[in-house]
Amino acid sequence: MAAIKSFGRNLPYLRQQFAALLGNTSTSVKFICLVVLFSYCLSFSERAVIALSVTPGYLLPPAFWIWTAFTSCFLEIHFWEVCVDVITVGLCGKLIEPLWGPMEMMIFFAIVNFGVAVLSSVYYLILYMSIGDTDLLFDTHIHGLTGYIAGVVVAVKQIMPDHILIRSPIGKITNRNIPLMVWIGYLILWLCGLLEGTHPTMFLSGLLVSWTYLRFYQRHNNGSRGDMADNFTFASFFPNVLQPPIAVVSNTIHGFFVRVGVCRKVVRRFDMSNAPPGLVIHLPGIDPHDSERRRQIALKALSERLSKDHAKPWHQERGKKLPPVPAAVAVQIPEPVTPKPLPSPLIPQINVNIQNHTPNSNTT
Repeated sequence: MAAIKSFGRNLPYLRQQFAALLGNTSTSVKFICLVVLFSYCLSFSERAVIALSVTPGYLLPPAFWIWTAFTSCFLEIHFWEVCVDVITVGLCGKLIEPLWGPMEMMIFFAIVNFGVAVLSSVYYLILYMSIGDTDLLFDTHIHGLTGYIAGVVVAVKQIMPDHILIRSPIGKITNRNIPLMVWIGYLILWLCGLLEGTHPTMFLSGLLVSWTYLRFYQRHNNGSRGDMADNFTFASFFPNVLQPPIAVVSNTIHGFFVRVGVCRKVVRRFDMSNAPPGLVIHLPGIDPHDSERRRQIALKALSERLSKDHAKPWHQERGKKLPPVPAAVAVQIPEPVTPKPLPSPLIPQINVNIQNHTPNSNTT
């Protein structure tokens, strides 16, 4: 009774915090939270738990209850698990959804939860084949968003791998250390009897499914797929001491999947626009001396081409023929004519005839 009264007193505060968490989120985030709350009310019915959760013996043929792979993620039987699920989905809507978009977030949600249901069922099937206990198939109920919590942790590691969370005397704890630490925490709580055995299994399955999808299959806006960054390898989930042997094992498994056609071969692309000057990339099968010789030949040909292009307009201008000069045209300018005075009626006109006589030599 005291716990119920305390919960009743803190209910307005919790409601306010949930409203702040889910504020300004998409409809898909709010829908997931509402379905989780509604499914918690159904968890008090044992038939509803069996019908909605994944039971490995019923998911596999011949029963093949395939719908439980989609409904099991919404079912929680403890209220604190409901609170954890709502907080996780709300943080996903705040951190991941603005980068991916609502559609990609829903695709990630569906793929991770479906993959967790199938992979966890296969794990219990293998365990049954090893032990022979039928309770592993028919008394084990897989439900909840524990696998999706693992997927969110992996996505946060991909987006902000070097973000420092805690500084301690033994070292820094970043986002790259969180997935393994959380899984170990689930394992310890299960060994102490505080959690069901399905939680460590679902979390590990969520790590594998989410990393595989984000690493190889997620489609980006530029048309590429996956994330082949060196800080997102499978070995990067482990401490530095364990990374070399785990890298050998993971690369061997990836090579096998490439041969059978499950995964594609890794093709690395380099953006040379942001590369520092003097960077040299050596490709396999090409001699560095041969590459340098070809580079010098290409630079020489380029310089000759540029020199010809610069000199070409000058030679064209010099080689142009000037237009022919038109022939000179003689233009005769008439001499100015002195106008004759007009005869005046007041002055009589006198005609004077002046004759030039050449003197004769015989004249005295």
